[in-house]
Amino acid sequence: MVDRAGHHAEQVDEDDEQEVLRLPVAEDGPRLDKFVLDAVAKAKPELAPSRALIQRWIEEGRVRTGWRPLRKSSEVRKGEVLEIDIPPPAPPLGPLAAEAIPVPILHQDEAILVLDKPAGMTVHPGAGQRTGTLANALLALSEGALSTLGGPDRPGIVHRLDKDTSGVIVCARTDKAHRFLASAFHDRKVEKRYLAIVEGSPREDTGTIDAPIGRSPRDRKKMAIVEGGRNAVTHFTVKERFGKKAALLEVAIETGRTHQIRVHLASRGLPVLGDTTYGRASDLIHRQALHALKMSVPHPAGGVLSFEAPVPADMTEALRALRKD
Repeated sequence: MVDRAGHHAEQVDEDDEQEVLRLPVAEDGPRLDKFVLDAVAKAKPELAPSRALIQRWIEEGRVRTGWRPLRKSSEVRKGEVLEIDIPPPAPPLGPLAAEAIPVPILHQDEAILVLDKPAGMTVHPGAGQRTGTLANALLALSEGALSTLGGPDRPGIVHRLDKDTSGVIVCARTDKAHRFLASAFHDRKVEKRYLAIVEGSPREDTGTIDAPIGRSPRDRKKMAIVEGGRNAVTHFTVKERFGKKAALLEVAIETGRTHQIRVHLASRGLPVLGDTTYGRASDLIHRQALHALKMSVPHPAGGVLSFEAPVPADMTEALRALRKD
């Protein structure tokens, strides 16, 4: 196989799970995502790759050079050898099933559906999970009246919350509403406020963490503050202190990077209580103590709507225990 610059692209089977495609770059070229898209389309036409898929691979750290961080907008350079981890093909799946899962509704109209996502619920299906997700619940709650732009496994899904983060999430019931909301999120017109119980206590009453986030070079299942990562800004205000051992923070984010709040707070020595990925387990709560409390979002029909999800019982109990100590 020959790449766009006339060099041979080498396919290497590293194990039974993953294929690595190596691409020598013969000359300075276009944006990374376009270069990789063209190469993968030639090498693996059965994947029918899209630019969105290639950009997701880049964000996941599947495209690398071994010596400089890469973004989708990076330009390829002569002499580099790009390595692309191609994930194994997913098995064919049937249609996503509607499930009558009780999820509190905060608001609904013809354009949007706003829910209070419980902790422990995954937003949409992933590897090995086809049931019990918010997407399954949405199909039942909306009787199928959901946007289709996210694909058949993500009906109505415009943004996400981590599995063990509870709180406000807004979904689109029409494709028009989906486009409008996606644009609002992209243009940072959506205001989000979180509550987080953290280990330790900040020195200051308010603070801002401005540090780029990307895939961890040591553990690709985790995110980290990395040079060349995506811009990420988090603001926090101390609402209550529990001596030096813990604090309750209200958190606002300007950007919506994967695990942003958890990574940023942990980087300050303030891991979210119960976060076993970026901190440690806790006897007070059996998940990360992070709750999407409030959201203000422009509505497709005009105006701005605000929603608030009550603090869940497990976080309330953890706060009660901290106040007793």
